[in-house]
Amino acid sequence: MIRRSGGLLLHVTSLPSGRLGSEARGFIDFCAQAGQRWWQVLPVAPPGPARCPYAALSAFAGGEHLLDRDASRDHDGIDEFRRAQRHWLPDYALYRALRDRFRRPWPRWPRALRDRDPSALEAARRDLAGPVQRYERKQYAFHRQWLDLRSYARGSGVRLIGDIPFFVALDSADVWAQRDLFQLGPSGRPRIVTGVPPDYFSADGQRWDNPHYDWATHRRRRYRWWVARLRRMFELFDAVRIDHFLGLLRAWEIPARAKTARRGRWGAGPGAALLTAVRRSLGPVTLLAEDLGIVTPESAALRDRFRLPGMRVLQFSFGDDDRSRPHHFPRRCVVYTGTHDNSTTVGWFAEGGTDRERALRYAGCRPGQIHWGLIRIAQQSVADLAITPVQDLLGLGSEARMNRPGTVRGNWRWRLDPGMLRRTHARRLARLAEDCGR
Repeated sequence: MIRRSGGLLLHVTSLPSGRLGSEARGFIDFCAQAGQRWWQVLPVAPPGPARCPYAALSAFAGGEHLLDRDASRDHDGIDEFRRAQRHWLPDYALYRALRDRFRRPWPRWPRALRDRDPSALEAARRDLAGPVQRYERKQYAFHRQWLDLRSYARGSGVRLIGDIPFFVALDSADVWAQRDLFQLGPSGRPRIVTGVPPDYFSADGQRWDNPHYDWATHRRRRYRWWVARLRRMFELFDAVRIDHFLGLLRAWEIPARAKTARRGRWGAGPGAALLTAVRRSLGPVTLLAEDLGIVTPESAALRDRFRLPGMRVLQFSFGDDDRSRPHHFPRRCVVYTGTHDNSTTVGWFAEGGTDRERALRYAGCRPGQIHWGLIRIAQQSVADLAITPVQDLLGLGSEARMNRPGTVRGNWRWRLDPGMLRRTHARRLARLAEDCGR
């Protein structure tokens, strides 16, 4: 459970070097100095071609691009690591080696390898033994470096929040290795793809292109794949945010041939059965529910049944509906000034609209201090956890935005410049956190 506290949102790739190591430890030091008990990151898996961490090459692996040092230096304990991660590591390492060889997604590989013919897989493991071992060593290096970082954070009084995408990418080791868990055609192509209907972000909705799960198969296997996935996440993190939590009850199903997400329908998800299986296997782990969007009474009931904190975003809190105001927030929630899918608070305010006038009145601040106004509202709210994106702490404009949903270019690239985070930022946020009992 999360007690009243605050944290900062910054992806590892947004550090000046974009890697683990001294800069990551330095950011933990900054969190502690700023009175923040949590560091939240985006998914740390190896991203796909568009750099998107939510369309990764694996649901279990760590991103080799985040490594701070040479993966070949320290192999003590690698055999134990291989044994502990044998349910995903061999398939992932072979998938990456084959992907490097063919330079295209697995549905376009030679049929024998695409369809995982046992003799073809055995031959590939022999032929690619060197690359396969290198990827295994890199994964062990990530494991060691991340656990070192987590240990350092705990020693500083800071906990780590991870992020788990609800769906996985078609071009991933997971879908290639376990095709029967997904709704695919004979050639490995999805019959239907995921997304969301038209909403605030896009008039055409969002077409994510992830394959849908075959929930009947997951149910027969008692959700073992999901349990294993979350067990791996809690090896790395103290709390985990489930992205698109609403997908547990229903998900937008789009015909694979449709060009936009307008042509879709709602399909049923696993509901409480999946969370029950997770709790039965892993115990009372700390999960956060990203429940932005159309929250139905059923999805709210599911969230509350398992006592999961939902999300509130202040940029969405000053519209025409008074019930969205911060004074209506529940205690069991996580409040954000904004998220990686929004513009920064300064960028949002510059876009205009009646919402910003309400926000100014509510915050009681000048336009030039709107970011601190919303940070103060978040810290003062009754929400158990208040998270501030670092871009908002620095008062940066839309040039520092991480992602524009529905687009594939120019995202996930923003980085801190060395020296941008200063003691004055830490002191001001620490005083506010102390005054607000965080």
